[in-house]
Amino acid sequence: MTTRPGPRERLLDAARDLTYDQGVHVGVDAILKQADVARRSLYQHFGGKDGLIAEMLRTTSNEARYHQVMDAAGDDPRLRVLAVFDELEKITTRPSFHGCRYTAAELALTDPAHPAHAVIRAYKDGLHRLFTAELARHGHPAPDFGADQLLVLIDGVLAHALTRPDAHPALAARAMAELVLGSGTPPSGLGRRGSAT
Repeated sequence: MTTRPGPRERLLDAARDLTYDQGVHVGVDAILKQADVARRSLYQHFGGKDGLIAEMLRTTSNEARYHQVMDAAGDDPRLRVLAVFDELEKITTRPSFHGCRYTAAELALTDPAHPAHAVIRAYKDGLHRLFTAELARHGHPAPDFGADQLLVLIDGVLAHALTRPDAHPALAARAMAELVLGSGTPPSGLGRRGSAT
């Protein structure tokens, strides 16, 4: 017999589904209705909607999916990085694709004090560390900068696929990722992570 998840998990699941489909400004009542919990549970577990959104983003973390895709590609760092773009091609061509939930939340939440901003930054920083490590293993001369380049490509794919999915931006970005893997010293005047020195 399957045990029904508790109110905390149901709230997270409802927020995960509804905010991806409708954005982070989806109403609290809709979340409570889908989760089938009382308003009191929202405040008891998360202190309010802001806390729920932040925790939903923290526990959703797609970073684990990047690790899975790369590990399935084997040990070659180059193939591991390119596998990410192959996976993005699959994801961005699905009818259910609605973009990157982290970028969407960052743009929608205009209050700089919203707790979700720190979660989003931590997620993006985690991806940067992941790609930096892969590029370092690949012998890239500037792995920090190369990781920044890869993240620009990934963010571009996730945004462009919303407006021009038939253009298959993941395939275009994969070809550009090949260039990143094959070269990559930062332009003159740029230091670590592309910051001006």
